[in-house]
Amino acid sequence: MYDDAYPTEIREYLYKILVIGDVGTGKTSIIKRYVHNIFSMNYKSTIGVDFALKVIQWSPDTVVRLQLWDIAGQERASMARVYYKEAVAALVVYDVTRPKTFEAVKRWKADLDSKVTLPGTDEPIHTILLANKTDLQENALDAEELDEFCEEHGFLKWFGTSAKDNKNIEDATQFLLEKILASEEERAQRQVDESAMLDRVHLSQSKAKEGCC
Repeated sequence: MYDDAYPTEIREYLYKILVIGDVGTGKTSIIKRYVHNIFSMNYKSTIGVDFALKVIQWSPDTVVRLQLWDIAGQERASMARVYYKEAVAALVVYDVTRPKTFEAVKRWKADLDSKVTLPGTDEPIHTILLANKTDLQENALDAEELDEFCEEHGFLKWFGTSAKDNKNIEDATQFLLEKILASEEERAQRQVDESAMLDRVHLSQSKAKEGCC
């Protein structure tokens, strides 16, 4: 229990997450289900890019705001880098009932890797694969094949999802957020270590100057 007399400092994070994939794979439905817990069969195809915000009380002292960018499926060929700029993670979505949308996943991932990396690094952003609409054709999933595909093409993991049944969407985003926060902690620790090393170097240089005079 926290004592009100000594309030805990609240840490707040804002992360940009891309939701990409071919037209009609259910990207908007996934976002609506995750952010608002609603589902409709009548969503129109996204034109250009749309946004949604999910606020998560990750822990008593940590609030995470996820800015979800719903990128239109037809935008890949003409995608401006500004759409991907500052993203730290992505969900690549395909429709299990339409094999061509799975074939397009490699192109989406290659496009993603060519346009954005984790801040301050050359590393690809955290990306998972969503095999969506499993309510229509769950037996379309081959776990071994998808495991191999993810390993070969740089996906952290895959999830079979259904916006209609609200299946695995929360689990997928939870997994992704854990990876983002772990990466954030590692980056912060590297900065602390580098700062400490510089301090030691400066101290050593100061002592050397004092000793030579």
